[in-house]
Amino acid sequence: MMATALILTSEPRARYVPSRRRGSTFLIYFAALLLIGLMLAPVVYTVIGGFRTNSDITVDPSGLPSVWRWENFVDVLASGAFWRQVLNSTIAAGTTTAVVVVLGLMAAFALSRYTFRGRGALFALFTAGLMFPMTVAITPLYILVRDLGLSNSLAGVIVPQIAFALPVTIIILVPFLAAIPNELQEAASIDGCSRLGFFWRMVIPLAVPGVITVGILAFIGSWNSYMLPLFLLSDEQLYTLPLGTQAFASQYSVDTAKVLAFTSLSMIPALVFFSLFERRIVGGLTGAVKG
Repeated sequence: MMATALILTSEPRARYVPSRRRGSTFLIYFAALLLIGLMLAPVVYTVIGGFRTNSDITVDPSGLPSVWRWENFVDVLASGAFWRQVLNSTIAAGTTTAVVVVLGLMAAFALSRYTFRGRGALFALFTAGLMFPMTVAITPLYILVRDLGLSNSLAGVIVPQIAFALPVTIIILVPFLAAIPNELQEAASIDGCSRLGFFWRMVIPLAVPGVITVGILAFIGSWNSYMLPLFLLSDEQLYTLPLGTQAFASQYSVDTAKVLAFTSLSMIPALVFFSLFERRIVGGLTGAVKG
């Protein structure tokens, strides 16, 4: 009788728990799809709007093109200003990424592998750098860059970008390098490998996931930077792509379709770059958390 009662009382509960889990799973996926839709809606609207005419956008702003006009994109690609801005953005983002990775890797190696006086305070200083966004420091930063004679130049944009990208780079790389076993370094030392040799031969290959992660974050952050070039660059020949998009929108404010086409083309490099290395970013951040 007791066994029968237990079976009878456990049956409804066994049917109820999976149903509750299915309901919670459905809500999670629904919320995720809703969030994805809200994020992708402006991108889709911008891309489709680039294929429309100004009259179509005025009559039906959210409709589909009556005739798909490729001329808007062709005109943008045929302009020399677009490719010059792409080149400027590539130079700024590439230089920023290279310097950030090299300096961040060396600083993280010292902070993670060696004990010295002030190490905790130094790491705390880099951590505090995350609490000061560029928006807060833009005015003193502009004065400093101007006094250094770097205003209205790509160098004046690159140097501050390196400074603001280093804190997150070091914070991500320190756990990666700290997770390397000390026994491995001791074995390399016994074999006659110097500290610099251990850094080049062992540390860098083992930290490749973290290096790729911080490199991607630095590149995308520099590529999408708008406020710093806005304050420091006044020569249109030096405009980066985000700043060039704003200038193009001001120049062709009456031609909405062409502005949307220019904006769509400006988004492609960052979207492609991020899509190709998305798994690297997630894997690198996961490794940093585990470390």
